[in-house]
Amino acid sequence: MDTDKPHDIRIQVQSFFVEAQSDPEQAQYVFAYTVTIRNEGKVAARLLRRHWIINDANGQVREVHGEGVVGEQPYLRPGEGFRYTSGAMIETPVATMQGSYEWIDDTGQTFKAPIPRFTLSIPRVLH
Repeated sequence: MDTDKPHDIRIQVQSFFVEAQSDPEQAQYVFAYTVTIRNEGKVAARLLRRHWIINDANGQVREVHGEGVVGEQPYLRPGEGFRYTSGAMIETPVATMQGSYEWIDDTGQTFKAPIPRFTLSIPRVLH
């Protein structure tokens, strides 16, 4: 196989606090995040599964596994992208998320693309 990065999935995430759906008195903080995925590799691939690791400020770690993203399993040819928005409810005003997406390319090879760590934070908590 070509050694010049046949699999190169780029992932960027932007998060924001959803104040209207949150209830700090009940330790319920709702965050939304928009994920942009871009296939910068040399082969087309389909996103099969997601794996998230959520760490809150109380030291709780929660893992989420599932098929696809937002009910879809996007197929991306080289140069194509996919964007979606999802959300998470946590018990603290600050948390981090990271994880990976599992893919399968047109040759049947599976591989993982890491989702870089990002922060969920209510406004004015972090500098």
